[in-house]
Amino acid sequence: MEPVTEAILNQFETNVIGNYGRFPLTLTRGEGTRVWDEHGNEYLDFISGIAVNALGHCHPHWVKRLQEQAAKLVHVTNLFYIPQQGELAEKLVQLAGPGKLLFCNSGAEASEALLKLARLHGRRRCGNDRQCYKVIAADRAFHGRTFGGMAATPLEKIQGGFHPMLDGFAFGKINDIDSFVSLIDDQTAAILVETIQGEGGIYVCENEFLQDLRRLCDDHELMLIIDEVQCGAARSGTYFAYEEAGIRPDAIGMAKGLGGGFPIGAIWVADEFSDLFQPGSHGSTFSGSPLACTAALAVLEVIEKEGLVDRVKRLGAKFMGKLEDVAREFPEHIVEVRGRGFLIAVAMRDDFMPFIGELRDHGLLTVGAGTDAIRFLPPLNVDESDLDRAIAIFRSVLSEHE
Repeated sequence: MEPVTEAILNQFETNVIGNYGRFPLTLTRGEGTRVWDEHGNEYLDFISGIAVNALGHCHPHWVKRLQEQAAKLVHVTNLFYIPQQGELAEKLVQLAGPGKLLFCNSGAEASEALLKLARLHGRRRCGNDRQCYKVIAADRAFHGRTFGGMAATPLEKIQGGFHPMLDGFAFGKINDIDSFVSLIDDQTAAILVETIQGEGGIYVCENEFLQDLRRLCDDHELMLIIDEVQCGAARSGTYFAYEEAGIRPDAIGMAKGLGGGFPIGAIWVADEFSDLFQPGSHGSTFSGSPLACTAALAVLEVIEKEGLVDRVKRLGAKFMGKLEDVAREFPEHIVEVRGRGFLIAVAMRDDFMPFIGELRDHGLLTVGAGTDAIRFLPPLNVDESDLDRAIAIFRSVLSEHE
């Protein structure tokens, strides 16, 4: 692999704050599942912008819709009605159920809105008699890097250097309902979980656990808030990953794949709680712009037209099965395969970072998850032949360690 040019390295070192540990690669072009670097080398992109590029790179329909909208109207303030925003909200309500949408620009902003929603619910439920603002989240959770998001993310690599954290959070263990039960007190307002924990290592909430959480929240008048920022937008093989459990949450956070590469976030709030936000209680200058909503509408159009939900469910199971075959071939390197759909982690016995570098050198881009895993995040419309190619590259890299 050819190195990043000295000019680019110097430009970044001189002008860009070093808050990212960057891979030694400069990507300049993308098409479908493939990207090319500045030297013309081709790679299979199984990072997808960390689950953002749901349709891969430069899907023709998505590009056309954005080009047309950009030539008409890009941004107006939310003090006016934005037709594209109303249309997108209607489609997401059809997917999530009776409720309403609030738009923002990222997953972190969606988390902030959800935490504010939980506090508003707690205040309305408890009145002035007591403070009800506590949120029970999960170990290994990741809900963003704002102060609210960090407080809900019990990882020192996220919180380190920023203490004291925002008060009012406790943490149970996913798939252990008793650990959540034990944390409920008269200050609790909500329970917040990712259906499939992403940055924490791709750990899936079991259906029975989600059903138990739903009953627990009903019994204690708590909001059940589901973070689907990474696992939503059809990545799990259903549009929302929680659907497999047959539950309906009280609020949902979404972003990443929602816009297919254009920044957009949103929360869906069930009708019962949709009046908690009133004019002045929350807002965002750029949220729900005509261009952002057009991008998300284009993603939904392609998902429906190309049958991507069923496709991800079918091919995701096959891909995961083939990764499990590789795990059985190389038990000295692989602990287990975790995930669902096209959100998959392969847990390694040794440091996973050297493997990510070697996969990159062989033409496959992947990213880590948690403390032990390589994460595979292909576009929803990836060709089966590219899935097989990724398996062949992975097997080849592991074989070099024999």
